[in-house]
Amino acid sequence: MLLQIKDSGELVKILEIEELLDPNTDVVHAREQQGEEEQEPDSFKKENLVFPSGEGLPRCWLDADYRTANS
Repeated sequence: MLLQIKDSGELVKILEIEELLDPNTDVVHAREQQGEEEQEPDSFKKENLVFPSGEGLPRCWLDADYRTANS
């Protein structure tokens, strides 16, 4: 799955979808998509990632208490 870094607009390829879906994990491992050569894996904070469309990640992926928290 490809996501985008909010500040730079660069695309990253998520390596473990389970990390992304787990609301108890704030960091995911991914590879930046630069050029033709595959980049080394790196860690990215979920709060700094969005979908390529610019839409934010679902709250249930970020907050384990999303059902009980008031907003």
